[in-house]
Amino acid sequence: MNEKMKETILNPLFKGNPISVLVLGICSSLAVTVELKGALVMALSVIFVTGLSSLVCSLLRKTIPSRVRIIIQLVVVALMVILVDQLLKAFAYGIDKQLSVYIGLIITNCIVMGRIEAFALGNKPIPSLLDGIMNGVGYGMILVIVGFFRELLGSGTLFGFPVLSAIGYTNNGLVILPPMALIFLGCIIWVQRSIQKDLQEK
Repeated sequence: MNEKMKETILNPLFKGNPISVLVLGICSSLAVTVELKGALVMALSVIFVTGLSSLVCSLLRKTIPSRVRIIIQLVVVALMVILVDQLLKAFAYGIDKQLSVYIGLIITNCIVMGRIEAFALGNKPIPSLLDGIMNGVGYGMILVIVGFFRELLGSGTLFGFPVLSAIGYTNNGLVILPPMALIFLGCIIWVQRSIQKDLQEK
């Protein structure tokens, strides 16, 4: 594996994580992490959209006029989001209803458009697909971590199954409030920057 490919895979997970380093896609991390199941489905949806959108835009990169590239990108991303939404409605209606408008708002997620602009329009399809997928994974990883702790500590469950009730844990309603998502996110950023000294501001 060459260095460029290795960086494409690892950078979105650590040094260039979309949420914890670039601080993108924060809104959904507040809204869909009350339950681990919702966070996981949102993560998979963004991985699907970022990966395929980057692939398609990379395939079209030499045919898209520069002056209309944003419109074309939005059309491609919107198509992928509609596809995800329809699949969820068909096979996981309960989750789709729970996530509500947040699936549709993937269209406006800076991560998706950012990776198309920064990478897919200047690289070949396979690296672009990989870049889109890994940025989606980096985003989803943070969502799942926050969702794990919020559901576990807020409701005492994981994926809806009781986990802490056997040891007499009393659910902490404060954890499922939106401000706690920011606090958990802040803790993740603090831990990451404590480990990766090069991310600390001078």
